[in-house]
Amino acid sequence: MPFAMALGRVNRQLERFLNGVLLLLLASFIVLIVYQIASRNLGFMPRLYWTEEMSRFAFQWMIMLGTAIGVLHADHFVLEAFPRGSRPDRITRVIRDVACLLVGVIFVVFGFDFLRSGFDRIASASQLPMMVTYSTFFVSGLLIVLFSLQRLLVTMAHGVDAMERKLDTPSEIDEPGYAPPTQTLGSPENRS
Repeated sequence: MPFAMALGRVNRQLERFLNGVLLLLLASFIVLIVYQIASRNLGFMPRLYWTEEMSRFAFQWMIMLGTAIGVLHADHFVLEAFPRGSRPDRITRVIRDVACLLVGVIFVVFGFDFLRSGFDRIASASQLPMMVTYSTFFVSGLLIVLFSLQRLLVTMAHGVDAMERKLDTPSEIDEPGYAPPTQTLGSPENRS
């Protein structure tokens, strides 16, 4: 499937770009919060009211972009109701990816109207158009659609297990031979 391969290459580049953006947003968020704390406690530092607004905007973008990457790697919540590898388990994992695709489409459709409403509004402290923050749902929705589509196309071409080996974040629980820890509260290792 040439479309699936091309989409995979595009998504890989998008993910690399998003990782850089997320690091920049995180660093900005930390710097802004530290400045806010320092300016409240150190009288010689000027209080810049736009820092609170900008830190909130950075936080919103981090959440929504991180959510999209979480969809690509199935790092969001997962409910496992059936034995791992069984037919019902595979079906529910495909349903999960279809549901993510539908949520992405909803974010795109309704997020676009939300984004447009931000053109007429200005943030009070930073004077930025509110579309800067209102566009988070639309952008996240586009990314979720692209990432979910890749998961579903790889599933159709190679099966659920192959798709998850290729795209999911590795987990020790999924490794063959994994045994959960058996320590209990009353065991000798936990007594002091």
